[in-house]
Amino acid sequence: MDTPVRTVDVAVIGGGPAGLAAGYFLRRAKADCVILDGQGDPGGFWNGFWNEYWDSLRLISSAEHSSLPGWPMPKEPGQDHPSARHVADYLAEYERRHDLPVRRPVTVSEVRRADGLLEVVGSTGTWRARHVVSATGTWRRPYTPDHPGRELFEGRQLHTVDYRRPEEFAGQRVVVVGGGNAAAQLLAELSEVAHTTWVTRRPPRFMADGVYGRVLRDTATRRVQDVGTDGSAGSLDDIVMVPSVRRARDRGALKARPMFERLTRTGVAWADGDEWAADAVLWCTGFRPALKHLAPLEPFDSDGRIPVDGNRCLREPYLHLLGYGDWTGAASDTLLGAGHTAEAAVDRIVEDLNTG
Repeated sequence: MDTPVRTVDVAVIGGGPAGLAAGYFLRRAKADCVILDGQGDPGGFWNGFWNEYWDSLRLISSAEHSSLPGWPMPKEPGQDHPSARHVADYLAEYERRHDLPVRRPVTVSEVRRADGLLEVVGSTGTWRARHVVSATGTWRRPYTPDHPGRELFEGRQLHTVDYRRPEEFAGQRVVVVGGGNAAAQLLAELSEVAHTTWVTRRPPRFMADGVYGRVLRDTATRRVQDVGTDGSAGSLDDIVMVPSVRRARDRGALKARPMFERLTRTGVAWADGDEWAADAVLWCTGFRPALKHLAPLEPFDSDGRIPVDGNRCLREPYLHLLGYGDWTGAASDTLLGAGHTAEAAVDRIVEDLNTG
């Protein structure tokens, strides 16, 4: 039985913050659109955090300064930094409030050209669109560096995406790798039940106590303004002193060591000969864009990147990318920046729809 083919002005792939922000502006412009989300429930990867993964994750900014366009995030009772569940609930309610045309679960396997349009092939059917917005994010592609000795280590190795709760590491010796907010938050809670050591490629940078909310929003705004002039990325990636991280600092648990030279059978070793025995290594080393579905359009350059003008693909001008990091719009992979970049992308799309 053939799957149905539907035609819309714009197909958005991904129902996380970037995709929902795009949907908001498209609906406001009265564009005929659909949002195809691979998750079974609303909330993007935030739903997975509290439901399946690291349920103690905290947003680094306050609710009032971490909102998508059109509806401020309500404050979570008793919390300055919203929990993963609160963010997931906010995104689910955001969909309902704005009546966004989300279809789920739909797994998109490819985007290809067809009869002058772009054709999005999904698990429940095919959509043909004048424009496609890819907003699949990075969570599905965790990155772990191919560090020397990884295959020798006999302990447990896991990535941020594999982490659940600290109790499973009670009494163990754990190496936490990475200098960002995720590493600091995980180190903070692991250090309460396990023996930990923290390694980073550069000395970690910490924001002052109490710096979040408006300050982070203003930092993201400066990043939007700076990128494209002097290339500055601001300091949005600096570690925010959420309560758990502040407590870890106060008890001396936030002392970072330089990156080890290699893993050994029983732990990690530095170039000076120092070694540290470990039961587990937790790689908080980030993610890569999930873009496999775009391969039929051949948008990649020789380095495997997709050249863009703003967030519009240069090799396929009816393809737009949102939420993959600064290269698709400053801070576009954060709640702070998703709205800015989505609005810019939709403005260009609507202009084309109105003149085409």
